[in-house]
Amino acid sequence: MNAFSLLNGRSVTSPVSTGGLALVAAALALLAGCSTPPPTPPSPPAAVTVPPPAPAPAPAPAVTGKLSEARSAREYRRDGAQHLYQLNQHRIYPGQLPPLLQAVGVMQLELDARGHIRRFEWMRAPRHVPAVMAEIERTVRAAAPFPAPHRLGGVVYTETWLWDRSGRFQLDTLTEGQRSKL
Repeated sequence: MNAFSLLNGRSVTSPVSTGGLALVAAALALLAGCSTPPPTPPSPPAAVTVPPPAPAPAPAPAVTGKLSEARSAREYRRDGAQHLYQLNQHRIYPGQLPPLLQAVGVMQLELDARGHIRRFEWMRAPRHVPAVMAEIERTVRAAAPFPAPHRLGGVVYTETWLWDRSGRFQLDTLTEGQRSKL
């Protein structure tokens, strides 16, 4: 007798044959294999290494002189010229320059963020008057430090020196012009 033989004292015949039972068992086994596996327990959080903060940049040395608020080399040119005029008031030619000048020199200056001269170079040197050339260079060196171009972090600008025979000068940036007649 099998499990389906007696039900309430009656004989019952199984609707599923032995081969069909094997087929149902195989389908159930297949379906059980398709189920989602139980979730794996979470692994402990990985140690996160945070790199140490980058060292702060060294503070710029304090500026001890004047500051320029110029936002361009063109604006700075005026600050540089005013600085030279203040230091050389007794050497500035008053009024309009005469029609004939002893020398005209064009110099390019490069200043660092503190107003110190990095370099200067002649764009048009007054080589025909070496003493004037040397005096302009001495005057530029003596004027350092210039107003610190702190907004620019350094500046390169060009200035034209207008030199009279009297040893006095004007800078093109602040010139009062030149007379047309003697």
